[in-house]
Amino acid sequence: MMWMALVLFYGLAKGFREVIKKKSLEKNTIIEVLFFYTLISFLMVTPDVENAWGITWEQCGFTALKSLIIFMAWLFSFKAIQQLPISYYGILDLSRVLFATLLGVLILGEVMSYYQIAGLAMVMLGLLLLRFRGNSHRETDQERVEGKYVVMAFASSILNAVSGFMDKILMREMNSSQLQFWYMLFLVLFYAIYILVTRTRIRFGKLIRNYWIYALSLLFVLADRALFIANGMESSRITVMTLIKQSGCIVTILAGRVLYKEKNIAYKSFCAAVIIAGIVIAVI
Repeated sequence: MMWMALVLFYGLAKGFREVIKKKSLEKNTIIEVLFFYTLISFLMVTPDVENAWGITWEQCGFTALKSLIIFMAWLFSFKAIQQLPISYYGILDLSRVLFATLLGVLILGEVMSYYQIAGLAMVMLGLLLLRFRGNSHRETDQERVEGKYVVMAFASSILNAVSGFMDKILMREMNSSQLQFWYMLFLVLFYAIYILVTRTRIRFGKLIRNYWIYALSLLFVLADRALFIANGMESSRITVMTLIKQSGCIVTILAGRVLYKEKNIAYKSFCAAVIIAGIVIAVI
């Protein structure tokens, strides 16, 4: 189905974006990349501004709330990506499936089946295996991971799960052009306010020459538009969409091996397989 293809594109693009984020942070600070990245992304969607009008004040407020949630999520995720091995971060990011499911149960009152409970148990098992390994694995990149960056990765996953939950609700009454334009506008404003309040110095000369940011912005705009369109299709299912989105994990694991020569790729792949198997069981 078309919405599945759109979500698959989003998932793979998200995996490439995580890798590009890490590359872009080699030349600029986190807030520099975030500000310039969102600004370029917003400029890319401005030609579609004529289709962005016509929203209510209530929709505007909820879109601003979504942007604030992503603003905080990206601060956490960029710091985690900068400090963690990219393959390790990619697997931790799979935890958003767990948080998205919990939101459905706690907020929408959905009842979990035995398959969903078993699947979520496997997701948690895979995450635990990744974090707490046996003593036979020593002196690797994973042991050098600080707990606070793992917490940041989980915080980002929780906030992204909330944002994805809001997407489905907002797209019931808004079109993709409206959501993307206002969401990006508020993001730019939040980062601009952050820079002014903290008096952060922005080195525009280095930013303009950081070509990774341009690729990051293009992938972000295209992937988000695909996801918003998929959310707007009546036949789309959040549980299945959540599963397909995790395809990006494959990209981060391969990139960790090819670009950064990270170790224990086989073990990390096993952990990812356990988590993905749990996701499949949960959505059957």
